[in-house]
Amino acid sequence: MDLNTAIGLLLAFALIVAAMAMGPGGVGIFVHYPSVAIVFGGTLAVTMVAFQGSDLKPVLKVLLVTLTRKTATPASEIERVVNYANLARKEGLLALETKLQEVDDQFFAKGIQLVIDGFSAETVRDIMELEAEWQGQRHSTGKKIMDQMGAFAPAFGMIGTLVGLVQMLQDLSDPAAIGIGMATALLTTLYGAMGANMVFIPLAGKLEMIGKTESLLRSLMIEGIVAIQSGEKPQLIKEKLKGYLPPSVRQMVEA
Repeated sequence: MDLNTAIGLLLAFALIVAAMAMGPGGVGIFVHYPSVAIVFGGTLAVTMVAFQGSDLKPVLKVLLVTLTRKTATPASEIERVVNYANLARKEGLLALETKLQEVDDQFFAKGIQLVIDGFSAETVRDIMELEAEWQGQRHSTGKKIMDQMGAFAPAFGMIGTLVGLVQMLQDLSDPAAIGIGMATALLTTLYGAMGANMVFIPLAGKLEMIGKTESLLRSLMIEGIVAIQSGEKPQLIKEKLKGYLPPSVRQMVEA
């Protein structure tokens, strides 16, 4: 599990809830279900309008991966490619089939399977580059959706504020109506700001960083698998793949 994401989200909400709890009235006065419905229900509704269902469904999976899976490092991927290259050089390409069960990365597994099936290096590269492009598009779409939700949530917070003010101004002589209207007005703004700045915008940034990291890893894997198919020496493959890395990371690989 990606602990940074989980800890960050929990810490942000914990700090806000703690501040609410220490004030007069406690957390209970900040719970207002109509405001929740306006902000988060409205945000979800217009997101469904803005994007196709085929775009929304994969994003749920991407977000789950974002919260639960830790992205592999370039150093570990280079080590894996070199190990596979050593095995292929010693025992032949068919020997790689015994290692496929250990691979949890479907992209890498697909590339190795193409090599085992005897496709040419050019064909392997073309297929994997197309697959990498599709996966990159999925992360890009996920980021766009989170960015849009980050923009929609404060807007619905403002809409809720206007609704609350209208309710309040309907009858200023009724204290109960004034309280309900003010609660709706203020809490929808609060919920909108919290949703945007504590959930949607941070997740959009997370998806962007994961997309960049995975793009680097995919390029690295493609070069490594094509080199294995071409029968290049493991040490040469390692030196080639180190070219994708910044100097500080190259030192880790050499170590």
